[in-house]
Amino acid sequence: MPRDGTAGLSRAEALVAAARRRRRLQVALPWLILVAGLLIWEGICRGFAVPVFLLPAPSDIAASMVKWWEPILLNSWQTLLTTLVGFALAIVFGLLLGVLIGSSSLLYHGLYPLLIGFNSVPKVALVPILVIWFGIGTVPAIITAFLISFFPIVVNVATGIATVEPELRDVLRALGARPSDIVRKVGLPRAMPYFFASLKIAITVAFVGSIIAETVASNDGIGHLMILASSRFDVPLVFAGLVVTGVMGVLMYAVAVAVEKRTTGWAMRGQDGPQVAPGG
Repeated sequence: MPRDGTAGLSRAEALVAAARRRRRLQVALPWLILVAGLLIWEGICRGFAVPVFLLPAPSDIAASMVKWWEPILLNSWQTLLTTLVGFALAIVFGLLLGVLIGSSSLLYHGLYPLLIGFNSVPKVALVPILVIWFGIGTVPAIITAFLISFFPIVVNVATGIATVEPELRDVLRALGARPSDIVRKVGLPRAMPYFFASLKIAITVAFVGSIIAETVASNDGIGHLMILASSRFDVPLVFAGLVVTGVMGVLMYAVAVAVEKRTTGWAMRGQDGPQVAPGG
């Protein structure tokens, strides 16, 4: 009969192998679902002879992307640049305002209702005003991307700092820590997981802001390209714009996740991987 140490080692190896299989499945599952969805979509369009101007098949969308690759690439670069600029501004101002609101209960109760009210205003309704102020072009798209991605960052950072335990604050004050020391050494590290969670939301909605503004007040970008395509009833090109926007959003989300793991991996340790008890 195997000794306890050998049995424990075998169990640990089995758990590690199971964890590896699970990770491989997690990586492959989105691709499997995507391929299955595209095949079903293609089969429905071909089997029921759906007109292209109503719902193009994935093969029609791919053919349109190949045909119009150059304008798609140029307009995608414009949308990506616009979104990144607006998103960067949202990070800077959202982080600063979130720290201020989370650090002061007076500001928290005074500004939070105003932020909620402002966020309730549809951003598409602000685009005509931005056009009057700044004209047609890139600036309204940048501001729209900023406005639509600003709120999640502020709320999450403020929540992370404001939820530091009162007992911990009292202990730190008793040890001579100033309010700024508490925010800098405890509040900000506590808020980092909230901050990066908000980035994953904000970067995706930032693309929504850019596309909205480009459809209304721009001569460049994926939104403008989709409007031109829809005016010519080129529905495959419209879907190609949607596909490209989705790909850019997923890539930026992946970047945010990678940065999150490098900077706040300590907050998520223990969630993955086998849990092996000592001695089996």
